[in-house]
Amino acid sequence: MKSVKFVLAFAAASAAATAAFAAAPVMTVESAKGKVLAGENGMTLYTFKKDTKGVSNCYDQCAKNWPPLMAASDAKADGAYSIIDRKDGTKQWAKDGMPLYFWVKDTKKGDITGDGVGGNWDLAKP
Repeated sequence: MKSVKFVLAFAAASAAATAAFAAAPVMTVESAKGKVLAGENGMTLYTFKKDTKGVSNCYDQCAKNWPPLMAASDAKADGAYSIIDRKDGTKQWAKDGMPLYFWVKDTKKGDITGDGVGGNWDLAKP
């Protein structure tokens, strides 16, 4: 009987671990412009107007200033959150098909200093 309980407990723990990998590493935080999406670190996420659904056009210097919200190789899409393949072979999270990025000049949770930069960057909204 103990081995059956162990197997059931192990199965439940495995299912919980799998579920953790399924969810996008995104949360909602308050900002001066209302609720915005943020990474697990609490930093605001943005979308790039030069991207298209499922395609990132932010590489090299752009990606240094706007680091992509990277996805682990074993991450799974979840609802509005999908995973795109970047041309450099890495994977990136997207919401409603649009790739998600951080802005290097945001320094604390709720900062939104990247909104509107160059007329190309928008806050990612829940």
